[in-house]
Amino acid sequence: MKILLTGATGFLGRAILKELSSIRVITLSRNSAEINTDLTTGNVELPKVTAVIHAAGKAHIVPKTKKEREEFSRVNVIGTQNLLSSLEANLPESFIFISSVSVYGRTEGNFISELEPLNANDAYGLSKIHAEALVQSWCLRNDVKLSILRLPLLVGISPPGNLGSMIKAIRNGYYVNIAGGKARKSMVAAQDVACIIPKAIQVGGIYNLTDGYHPSVSELSHHIAIQFGIKKLFNVPLWVARILAKTGDLLGRKSPFNSNKLHKLTANLTFDDSKARRELGWAPKPVVENSISHD
Repeated sequence: MKILLTGATGFLGRAILKELSSIRVITLSRNSAEINTDLTTGNVELPKVTAVIHAAGKAHIVPKTKKEREEFSRVNVIGTQNLLSSLEANLPESFIFISSVSVYGRTEGNFISELEPLNANDAYGLSKIHAEALVQSWCLRNDVKLSILRLPLLVGISPPGNLGSMIKAIRNGYYVNIAGGKARKSMVAAQDVACIIPKAIQVGGIYNLTDGYHPSVSELSHHIAIQFGIKKLFNVPLWVARILAKTGDLLGRKSPFNSNKLHKLTANLTFDDSKARRELGWAPKPVVENSISHD
């Protein structure tokens, strides 16, 4: 088997590359890969491979300008389209697309399944919806087996995004939990995602992947704090947080904290991975046991 891995130098890409060390993997990224290219600029000559894992993409920022919002579409949609066009000269047997639970557009809910409508209206979620549609149409037209893996918060060593920001805040002593940090959130270890890739290549389908435990924000932050020798974290009562959020609403975009942010921090948001367990034999470890770390 020969595999093409896009986004090979990214957080998840590195985990996949490590897991597939016994397989011939051709890496593609903007730099430091076997194929150095920017997929947003057009087609690229690609070798014949058995499977493609498309992990390249843009995430982890909240766009503040029209240009930043358009960048999600440019990278996640146009980049995907150019990759698919480039593959038509040498069709693979399987295609793995790394997507996100953001496609559902939900800010709260419990055990949301793959049958949930795709109602995202933010730039990132919309770009993933459009990219999913592209790969589904292309794979159907070219008789290529497709797996779409919808991921929640990714954890591992030195993670990016919100989790990376949480680790930094805890380490530097300015992190606080809101209302006891009771909200439960789905997350998954990058290593576990990497481990299921070979099976997904064989089976195909659309799957949510989570750790199956869905830790509370308090459990997660406590687990991280222990690694820094911190015994206790500060907590802001809900009534205080509501006052701060209302003040943020009045300040508008200048404020990093508002009612919308408060809702996201205090609402449960978990996803159902029973389909992956049933069809792929998905058996991940709870991330609070051993998957979150820092350099």
